[in-house]
Amino acid sequence: MIERSVEIPTPQGKLTGILTLAKKDTGTEKLGLVVFIHGDGPIDATHSEGYKPLWERLASLGYASLSLDKRGIGGSEGNWLNQSIDDRVVEAQQAIAWAKKQPMIDGSRIGVWGASQAGWVIPRLAGKEHLAFSILVSPAINWLKQGEYNTRSQMAKVGHTQQEIEAQVDYDNQIKDILKRHGSYEEYTKHVRKDDEPMSRERWSFVSKNFNSDATESLQNFKTPVLLLLGENDVNVDIQDTERTYRKEVHPGYLLHVKTFQHTEHSMLPTSIAGSEWKMGLRFLFAPRSITTEGYMDEIETFLTKLAL
Repeated sequence: MIERSVEIPTPQGKLTGILTLAKKDTGTEKLGLVVFIHGDGPIDATHSEGYKPLWERLASLGYASLSLDKRGIGGSEGNWLNQSIDDRVVEAQQAIAWAKKQPMIDGSRIGVWGASQAGWVIPRLAGKEHLAFSILVSPAINWLKQGEYNTRSQMAKVGHTQQEIEAQVDYDNQIKDILKRHGSYEEYTKHVRKDDEPMSRERWSFVSKNFNSDATESLQNFKTPVLLLLGENDVNVDIQDTERTYRKEVHPGYLLHVKTFQHTEHSMLPTSIAGSEWKMGLRFLFAPRSITTEGYMDEIETFLTKLAL
């Protein structure tokens, strides 16, 4: 594949990223496009090279990929921690508007891929843009419920007692109460336990902007095919709640296809290597095309191939 550096001017400052195309592009047939919407964190356009195996597969199917550095990362201006979910929707719209002006892109075949926190961005985006398709990986429904689920499942996984888990959830709820009454960062830091590392002021601001996020009603915005990909061993997101809500809210039901992968965690990594830096490093070094769980990219290929029929 060919990776082209791109720069998109916006009123909020420039965005930089990468547009990926197939090497054997004839230049005559316009391409479909997958716009990548990141999850949480300071993510660059390649997600530390992690997106590239999927970009390669998409290129083989005749799809270009567009992925941008988050604001403040790489050459993108601004600070991603200053963004609300709605700000991220606007950013995605700006990327799509830029893509539609590119001579090699078919504007009617632009869809999105998004992971985790993108599950709050993409449904809102679907209410503002015509998306040819949406691929969502491990999205949550409700920000606060997702946080509690993550706390409970992560603590249980490492062997904490039920009493310890309930004590942590009670403490977390006290922090949520500060958020709900729009408490200051100083009030939050006074409440942080002595042995805990407080979140930064910027992170507190980011959480304050977004903690009320809930995707439920926005799921009704989908009017084109949706692929929902979930990992059976996801400790970040309650996949049963996610699947149940998507099936209830996405209409007509035939638009939605759900695939849950066994022995797979939140990032679509097999549980056999997830959490082990050396195992992941070896896999990425010697077999990068198989770093994600078996069948993950095949499922995306099948979904996109059916759209073309």
